[in-house]
Formats: sequence, structure tokens, C-alpha cells
Amino acid sequence: MAKTVTALELGKIELSEATKAYFAKCEEKLGLVPNVLMAYAFDDKKLRAFTDMYNDLMLGESGLSKLEREMIAVAVSSINHCYYCLTAHGAAVRQLSGDPSLGEMMVMNFRAADLSDRQNAMLEFAVKLTEEPAKIVEADRAALRKAGFSDRDIWDIASTAAFFNMSNRVAAAVDMRPNDDYHAMAR
Repeated sequence: MAKTVTALELGKIELSEATKAYFAKCEEKLGLVPNVLMAYAFDDKKLRAFTDMYNDLMLGESGLSKLEREMIAVAVSSINHCYYCLTAHGAAVRQLSGDPSLGEMMVMNFRAADLSDRQNAMLEFAVKLTEEPAKIVEADRAALRKAGFSDRDIWDIASTAAFFNMSNRVAAAVDMRPNDDYHAMAR
């Protein structure tokens, strides 16, 4: 019996060959097709838009490491209490860092973790952007530059934080559930 991915009944469509190939690649690399992709699978165009943006932000060229981008996802999702993203991206932090406790600290409170000044500055900015976007001022960008981030890096921090704020809200609205496999990953 298939588990419920969201609280919505959006129907099923015939997946395009490109989507089938993408899902097969996920199976090969991750051992699963993330439920977030299954949630978007009712509309191939929306799925492509989501995956294109996600892949660019999280896997594309950036001055931010993959771990740092995952840390942003977790810090933002912690503020938003997004069960799906905390579970999935907490697992990614555990896996990329090789430190299960870091993943747990990031989920609960990144400030409890032993992070570099660079990482703290990045996450404080992402959290402020999440909680008080209208209060971002030049001093916030200057603090990132002082921590060693380029203007392009600041764009990537902001874009990653914004993407996960959007994703968290969609996940909350539709009661998106993470794959059970994430809970045991990298422990």
C-alpha cells in the first residue's frame, strides 16, 4: 500500500520520459524518489520548474559548499517548523558533514553547533531573511562580506533561503510527508 505523500488528491498523470529518467536517477543515487518530487508529479511543468530551481540552487556552481546550502535549508526549515524539509535536509547535513550530531543540532538550533564564523554569519542572515525580511539592511550584507562572502555568494544565500521558505509553505499547506528512509540516513 502506497503511503500518503500529501493531504491533497491531485490525481495521477502519465509521467514524461524525462521525468521517468529523472526519477530513475534519484533511485540510483539516493535509493528513493523523494516524496517532494512525487508531490509535484501531478503536473510535469511544475515538477520541472521545481527541480530546475532546486538543482541550480543546491547542486549548481556556487561559492557555497553543498553542506552550507543544506545548512541554510535546515536553518530556514527549523524556523518554519517544516517537518518534511527538516527530515530530508537534516539527513543531508548528517551525510555531507559525516557528523550525525551536527544534523540534529541544525534541526533544533544551529546556534548550539560548533560552526565557523562564516557559517554563523550565513545562517544568521538566512534566519533574519526568514523571520524579518523587511528588516534586511546594508549592514546585514556587510556582515556577510566581512565573513568572506562575495556579492554572488550573498545572492546564493538569499536565493536558497527564499526557495526553502517557499517550499516550507507549500509543504505545510499540503501536509507533505517525508520518505521514511530519511529518518535512518547517516546515523
